[in-house]
Amino acid sequence: MQKVALLGVMLAALVGVGTATAGGWTASVPFTNDLASSPFRGGGYPVPPGQTAPDPGTCRLGDYYGNRSESWIAVKPGTDDLVGTSKVFFEKYSTFYDFHLGSYTILGGKPAGNNIVQGYECISTGTQDMPPSWTNNTDPNVDFDTQGRAYQVTLPFNAFWEGGLHPNGAIDVSYSDDLGAHWIKGNGGQDLEPNNNQTSLSFGHVEDKQWIAVNHFAGTRFQDHVYAAWTTFNGAAGNGKIRLAVSGDRGQTFRKAITITAPGVTTPATTYVYPSVGADGTLYVAFVGGFDTTNKNRVGHVYVTRSLDDGVTFGPFVEAATPGENPNGFLPNTNFRDGIIESFTASQTYPGHVYLTYEDWDAASGQFDVKFRQSTDGGLTWSPVQTVNDAPNSATTDQFQPSVAAGPGGAVAVAFYDRQLTCPNDPSILPQHVGDANTCIDVSLQAYKDAGTAAGAVRVGGNVRVSQFTWDPDQSQQKVDGITQYACAGHNDPCPTGRGFIGDYFGLAISNGNVYTYAVSTHYPSPTVTADGGGPVYYQQQVLGIVPRSTFGAGY
Repeated sequence: MQKVALLGVMLAALVGVGTATAGGWTASVPFTNDLASSPFRGGGYPVPPGQTAPDPGTCRLGDYYGNRSESWIAVKPGTDDLVGTSKVFFEKYSTFYDFHLGSYTILGGKPAGNNIVQGYECISTGTQDMPPSWTNNTDPNVDFDTQGRAYQVTLPFNAFWEGGLHPNGAIDVSYSDDLGAHWIKGNGGQDLEPNNNQTSLSFGHVEDKQWIAVNHFAGTRFQDHVYAAWTTFNGAAGNGKIRLAVSGDRGQTFRKAITITAPGVTTPATTYVYPSVGADGTLYVAFVGGFDTTNKNRVGHVYVTRSLDDGVTFGPFVEAATPGENPNGFLPNTNFRDGIIESFTASQTYPGHVYLTYEDWDAASGQFDVKFRQSTDGGLTWSPVQTVNDAPNSATTDQFQPSVAAGPGGAVAVAFYDRQLTCPNDPSILPQHVGDANTCIDVSLQAYKDAGTAAGAVRVGGNVRVSQFTWDPDQSQQKVDGITQYACAGHNDPCPTGRGFIGDYFGLAISNGNVYTYAVSTHYPSPTVTADGGGPVYYQQQVLGIVPRSTFGAGY
């Protein structure tokens, strides 16, 4: 049976302190892990028995106590206040891919609360009408302007796997002036491009994979301008184009969206867009071309382009990397699907310096490595490829889903999920996984320092472990009222092979004093939910990792 008692239990009170040297990590740093997620209430859609998707008009106030997959995080410039965002799954319905967006307020590096991103469900909008109420809201991202306003591009959509709900989805922007406690729709409450009210079963004009960038560099020409980018797919094979909308008035209005990709140069199938603003106000955009959702057994192409005129024109389009793509779509030994290939950012200190990290599938050995390239001339030319992961067993284990961040003073970091350790004998680990290799996950971090020279960001030491506990990505397999609690992108119970979900990416940010990771763990038992037959439920939770920059030496 289900037991939910929202008695003010704060998971964020659980703090782990570590200096990790286990496994193959040759270096160690002091770090803390704070559990940032805790249950809250908000509007959501229950899934009726015998169905895999909600019915329209059934949104109600309920409990967000389930999985917290996928996340991003941003630092308010000049502070250690942050806003995090993640998927938050509604009640017991994780296996039906039933979620909205959650927001996390972090004050002085300490989690201070979390809540739903308002404006996309029946409670905060006061109506069952679709829209403004949607069954789902997704793809967490966040960035700040110079005045402390946080922005995110949102992807509200209706469940597309059953019933043909209307409309399909939209691209919106929301902003917060109180570190994520309350969100207001930007662009006058209107979508960034017209919604044609097509059915959620449509394969045409499907918007997805959106991201935000904000010019938070005081004194630059386009200070506080907001850049929203996304992919619009047309057709089941993943034929997509990159779209961009720009706001010059802090999110109140946006210019008409434009297509920035040139199909004759980058191929028509483009996605996984990452805009980022450099220290001089230049807008950069990285994306993957040649991606086909029906056949991932190919080499991908990561392109980087730039705009010097506030997103009006772009060029050139430079191929920055050619990662190998996983042909299976999910990782060996486990059931979760593969995530986004690359992560990209621009230096906050040195104009023209940009950094790219990506996962690279080795077809011969059947495993992932993390690679790194950089440019010091605005993306025109790129450094030789570097392998980021340095585990002794890297050739037989997966290091994947990397994120890259740049901070003040030339600090750069890459974080990634790392399967170099065997699964421990721990209550949170599935019994059949105890002792298994290349199965359970930690978070590894690699520091770099950029001094502004042509050498760019230089490696500082080796990989360090910044997760206190190794966790099992195939949790949660416990049942509540007969429903498996596993987060499933395949929206079924049991979850189809390769359709489990731990998120497509996770958060990384750098302040003046700290490096912050924002990643998933299933180590922590739910304080409010009991599994059928008794015992804990091991949901995915969001864990804030904090590493003092000083631990990487003077000058970092």
